[in-house]
Amino acid sequence: MKKILKINGMNYLVLIFFEMVFALISFDIYSKGEVLSILIYSLFVSFVMTILMTIWNEKVNRIFGYIIYFIFCFWFALETIFKAFLQTFFSLDCFKLSDQAMGFAGETIKVIVSNIHYLVLFFLPFILLIIFRRKLDFDIKGNKKYLFGYIILIPLSFLSYRLYINSTKNSSDISLYDLYYNTNNIPLSIQKMGVLSSTGLDIYRNIFGFDDKIIEVNYEENDDNDELFVYDKNILDLDLDSDKLNKDIKKYIEDNPGTSKNKYSGMFENKNLIFVVAESYSEIGVDEERTPTLYRLIHNGFTFDNFYVPYYLSTIGGEAQSLTGLYPNYATLTKWKNGENSFPYGLATVFKEKGYNTYAYHAHNGYFQNRYKYLKSLGFDNFKACNMGLDINCDIWPESDIEMINTSINDYIDSDKPFMTYYMTVSGHLDYDKESNSIVSKNWDMVKDLDYSDKAKAYLATQIELDRAMESLIKKLDDKGILKDTVIVMLADHYPYGLDLDEINELSSYKRDELFEINHNSLVIYNSAMKNVNISKTGMPIDVLPTIYNLFDIRYDSRLFAGSDLLSNSEGMVILDNLSWITDSGRYNSLNGKYSGDIDSDYISNINNIIQNKIIFSRNMITYDGYRYIKEK
Repeated sequence: MKKILKINGMNYLVLIFFEMVFALISFDIYSKGEVLSILIYSLFVSFVMTILMTIWNEKVNRIFGYIIYFIFCFWFALETIFKAFLQTFFSLDCFKLSDQAMGFAGETIKVIVSNIHYLVLFFLPFILLIIFRRKLDFDIKGNKKYLFGYIILIPLSFLSYRLYINSTKNSSDISLYDLYYNTNNIPLSIQKMGVLSSTGLDIYRNIFGFDDKIIEVNYEENDDNDELFVYDKNILDLDLDSDKLNKDIKKYIEDNPGTSKNKYSGMFENKNLIFVVAESYSEIGVDEERTPTLYRLIHNGFTFDNFYVPYYLSTIGGEAQSLTGLYPNYATLTKWKNGENSFPYGLATVFKEKGYNTYAYHAHNGYFQNRYKYLKSLGFDNFKACNMGLDINCDIWPESDIEMINTSINDYIDSDKPFMTYYMTVSGHLDYDKESNSIVSKNWDMVKDLDYSDKAKAYLATQIELDRAMESLIKKLDDKGILKDTVIVMLADHYPYGLDLDEINELSSYKRDELFEINHNSLVIYNSAMKNVNISKTGMPIDVLPTIYNLFDIRYDSRLFAGSDLLSNSEGMVILDNLSWITDSGRYNSLNGKYSGDIDSDYISNINNIIQNKIIFSRNMITYDGYRYIKEK
């Protein structure tokens, strides 16, 4: 019996070691309540491990021990590397997006090498198990009475864990109970429940599925006393009676009041549109002298004081939220990139229906992550990229945004109709060093004498390339006499996560935190002929599409997007990947339940429910191809 207790004790301590080290590396540390849940769940897992390592003969027991320890070491190491590389946590759905890592194998290897000390730390239990293998006696033959005890201990420990989880139900925050029963959010689950429990839930939900339900909520609108005119809603008379339409989608639409039109509705009707999603763009890279064109763009036209670009799994997540108006997650990104869904309100589709010619360009491989497929589902049927008809130098990394603009503009500048052009840039991509980054090397002389760290200077060099690309674009439009008839929209796909927080704060005009303000960014909606309009409303990329549709007088139903028109009187909202949020009234940290602003527990609960509904709606629209079964009467 002592042998078994020794093995069980070792297993338990190793699991606690994994969880605590991972927490210290990847975020801060767990709260007392979260630590207790981790201790209980780790006890349950240690009992299961011990059974698997002791019920066979000595040789098989030892082999099982090596296999189990290797799996746990590998999994925690994988989570650590994934967090270091992509600034989020790994789930099983990420296997379906593995080409993200494979496509940037060089950067992945650099991250592994730079974090090798953490890998050694996580594999230490496995290494020690091999080194001290003769000190551990796995020969438990003839002593199986303990099995009866474990038959009781395993379900008892799991029941204890469930009872503790259930005890958090009445919490006003996003509790352990909510995460276990009601909410599927890997980043928040790992930070509040630990890796072991979150992984167990992830496996279970991937096998058996997970259905959450739309919740009754109160939608708030901001009163605008300056408005004397009552505007109609941006809603259509929809037929929601298809048997194939998911019932939760139908309920969300029926319960959602939609947003109202406003004094800016149709302001840009029949003007050209150039829509740019800029790789790793951030306002911290903008300077009046160094990047004068970017400075001009973010300080003119519509300017947004409280715009944020939440990070959702690198470029594909940022691009998805900008192009669909839906909240992305791992599972939906997998389906979205297959390009098989119907998007009748896709960016190119709606503008083609208005009589526009449409174009799309990307300065990197068009096949990477199926960009050519999902852009086609949005109505772009003439997409050009490297290896797909874009005549630029594709043998460097990253490729040049200037070359992309200069090569492509002749396709549409003489268009006989209004045009809508989409660009996904690439020059801002990491790594930020002059040895491996062609753009940094090209522009290094313009930043080398600045008083910043080398990585910060390298990042600025990439933004100079974007600035010169936009300068060339604007000049060519102006020379053609159509700049005043063209609207430029530009936003980031995500913050420059190739910089750490200290490097970001080197360049920032104020000190940013790693949860909220690291995501603060600028949104460009620029037309040279308009008067400047300052918008203080809180917003994020899922709001951009409905905002554009309202400005261009596109017929759409505002209930069919998770985002909302930034110029309407609906309450502004930013949803972070761990369910923390910012609204016009305040902000809420889901990790510790802390909040600021003129808000109370009822308000927090309502916003949490609204966010949950938006996430469910977004997931269902992609998972169940919701747009295909919604028709206008």
